[in-house]
Order: sequence, then C-alpha cells, then structure tokens
Amino acid sequence: MKAMMLTGIRQMELKNIPEPAVVKPNDVKIKMSVLGICGSDVHYYRNGKIGSQKVEFPFTLGHEGAGVVVEVGPKVKRVKPGDKIAIEPAMPCWECDQCLAGRHHTCRKLKFLGCPGQAEGCLTEYIIMPEESCFPLTGKLTADHGSISEPMAIGVYAVKKSGGVKGLKIGILGFGPIGMSVMLAAKAEGADSFYVTDKLDPRLSISTKEGASYTGNPLKEDVVKNILMKEHLGLDVVFECCGMQDAFDNACDILKPGGKLVVVGIPEFERWTMDVETTRRREVSLQFIRRQVDCVESALEMMKNGKIDVKNMVTNRFPFSKTKEAFDLVADYKDGVMKAMIDF
Repeated sequence: MKAMMLTGIRQMELKNIPEPAVVKPNDVKIKMSVLGICGSDVHYYRNGKIGSQKVEFPFTLGHEGAGVVVEVGPKVKRVKPGDKIAIEPAMPCWECDQCLAGRHHTCRKLKFLGCPGQAEGCLTEYIIMPEESCFPLTGKLTADHGSISEPMAIGVYAVKKSGGVKGLKIGILGFGPIGMSVMLAAKAEGADSFYVTDKLDPRLSISTKEGASYTGNPLKEDVVKNILMKEHLGLDVVFECCGMQDAFDNACDILKPGGKLVVVGIPEFERWTMDVETTRRREVSLQFIRRQVDCVESALEMMKNGKIDVKNMVTNRFPFSKTKEAFDLVADYKDGVMKAMIDF
C-alpha cells in the first residue's frame, strides 16, 4: 500500500509499505477516506519535533482521520465491515493508574497516531486500530465530520474543563481549527459573547460568520485595550488556542478578577512566563488542556443533532498525491486556510 511519509524537514515522499493485517482479537482494519491536517502535524513537518518528541525519518504523520471498516478481529462488536467511522487517534493501555483514574488521555503507555516514538500516523491507505478507537458515523454524519470530531472533541473538552460557559463572556485567542472548535462548543453550551483575536484576517472573518462579538488582529491594533473598552470589567473565561506567549499575556490582561485562563494551544517554545502581579492579585485560575477525555461521542452527537455546525471549517481540499502541497499551504498560512483536508 502507499504511505505519504515525512523524510526530512518540509520533505515528503510517497512510499510503498506493507499493508497491515488484523492480528489481535479487537483489531479493526480501516480503509482511509479523509484526513485533516492538524497544527501539531505542522510542528513536526516544520521543525521535526514537539518538545521532547522528535521525528526519526522516515515517519508517517496524521491523526485526524475517518474511513471505512474493511475487516475486524473476532471479538469486535462496535463496528463491522462497511461501516463509516471516525478514528480516535489515542490508544491507551487501559491498565495504568491514569487510565484507571479515568485519565486515559495521560496514559503512562499511551500510543498516539502520528506521534514519534508511539505510532505511525494515518497518511496511509489502510491502518489498524483497536475497537475502542472506532466510532460509527450514523445519520447524516460524513467522513469530514468524522475527521473533524478529533479537534472538535478537544474544543468540547476545553469548554467542559473551563467549568462551564453558559451566559459568560469569553475570549478566544488564536482562531485556528482548535479556536474555532472551542467557539462552536461554547456556542452550543450557551456562552453569552465571544471576543476573538488572530493574526490572520481571513480567520477573523470566519469567526464573524460564527457570531463573534469582537474580532481583532494584534498585529494591527491594541486588542487588550479594545476588548476592555467594550468589557471594562474583563472577561469571565479566556481560551489561549495558538500557543503564543503574547496571546497568553493578552489573556491575563483581559480576564476579570477570579477569571479562568484555559490554555489549549501547543507552543513551539519550552517555557511559559506570566506576570505575577496580574495573575496573583486577580486570583486568576489556570487550566492546561491535554487533548480530551470521552468527548468524541459528544462531539459527534452535537454535529449530528445540529448543535454544532462545521460548515465554515473546511476551507481547502487536496488529493492524497498532493499531501505535501497541503502541508506547505497550512505551514505557511496561505490562501486563508482554516482546515485543509486530504482525500484518499
């Protein structure tokens, strides 16, 4: 079968590799249909690493996927051949202290698609996943919904970990696919208003379509000043969704005393810094997000019943053979890209 493999920094090649086989009783063999390019994929593409996780070339990226079941192991009951499914890329051990405590996203032995040292990604024609990572796409849910359920589950989880947003004024700093997922999840949960910042105007335009109360580009205006002019008491919850120090600083400045900062973004640097007086005197709560826990089904259900509408998320599509062009587009923020999809 064919696999699109990362062979160096910003280098990809289409290679022939052995087709995987069902071996374990709970194995599910999947023919890939579509894959969304994630910001973490781009970190590996652009830098070859995220923190201590370093790529050994060649390596296959990709974890936001959906496909069709072609074969299952003898103990599989959740799905059957022919089913369209969303793929949850995390494969916990289900036995360690973290898994037993309901924190399988921080499993001690976690294997994750497209993560160096853990598992090859799903930029391949076929993959094998455990039954627990397969979620049927029912009703009007498409392969795109299945792929988007991965970042959307993170948005749902981030809103959940914020303590709730119903009736609150929230900020979303960084409006890429994760920021958009947070906004859509917060809308579904009844947030009052949204203050969105991003350095790319096309993304701000999408946030306006989704109902943002304010949008601002920090490269062109003082976003802190302008948000506080509208909400002089500050915001209740701010989601940092781009992994940037300046966004983190802005978040601290626009939070009201007792507000909560939820850090969802993945930075390319190694240490955050924060102003002690701003955070301590205001008693700001800080919550970091590590993917999600048990929110895939919730994300799929909200897309299925219309509480979440992702029609504005996918902006670009590429065939599998042009995956490198897609990665270059996303890495360089070209063409107003929000979410680029690879069609197999």
